[in-house]
Amino acid sequence: MAQAAEKVGFNSMWIGDHLIYRGDGRPERGPSESWTLLSALAAVTERIDLGPLVACVGFHPPALLAKMAAGIDEVSRGRFIFGVGAGWNQPEFDAFGIPFDQRGARFEEAFTILRTLCSGERCTFAGKFNTVNDAVLLPPPHRPIPLMIGSTGERVLRAALPHVQWWNTWFDWFGNSAEGFAKQNEHISEIASEVGRDPATLKRSACLLVVTDASAGERPAPTTYTAATLSDIRQRVIEMRDGGADEVILVSDPINERSVRALAEALR
Repeated sequence: MAQAAEKVGFNSMWIGDHLIYRGDGRPERGPSESWTLLSALAAVTERIDLGPLVACVGFHPPALLAKMAAGIDEVSRGRFIFGVGAGWNQPEFDAFGIPFDQRGARFEEAFTILRTLCSGERCTFAGKFNTVNDAVLLPPPHRPIPLMIGSTGERVLRAALPHVQWWNTWFDWFGNSAEGFAKQNEHISEIASEVGRDPATLKRSACLLVVTDASAGERPAPTTYTAATLSDIRQRVIEMRDGGADEVILVSDPINERSVRALAEALR
């Protein structure tokens, strides 16, 4: 799928960072481990950007996350975008023995460590949940690794927006519509201004759900908003652009190579 996406002209490919899904009325399931998969994709592609959508900072010690990110950026020759978030799916935290409490506070500490290391600086930090002592990434990253925050949580956003290059939002969070995105995007600009970040310097990324084959869909049909389709996806992307999105990440249902090619054809 990544090679097909690259061939037909897409700009990036994103991998969800999750461990298991259960308890939502659907069969128990789980994706491939994201960091292993991203490393493999970095080795077999040449042009498209790659990143986790988004990496849960609670799944690994933050300094180790930074080390992993630097490794994939090296393999991809500078095509890695480090999407991060606090996590939300409690069953996977519980199943794998990962603390779910105080996620805002845990994120703040972890983000401080990983952003410092990803910028190429040394880091010493002693917090409630994390401690590092003169940590450094060696070999050093060839560039400051670009960061993207995927969140609508106030505490997480206030910690991240002064430092990240990108903000990303999931389609459920804005109703999969350009109007919903524009409203949320305005709120992000307000928070950015409050924390001393020029909103004009923050890139905006939005996920958009698109059903490419209703007969083979893997997701429950939305009940409070409409999914895009192959017949209207081009117009929906244009509307998202006009609503302030610098990037639209298409979340295809189903996710397969046929969908990648069909979306490319629909967007021409």
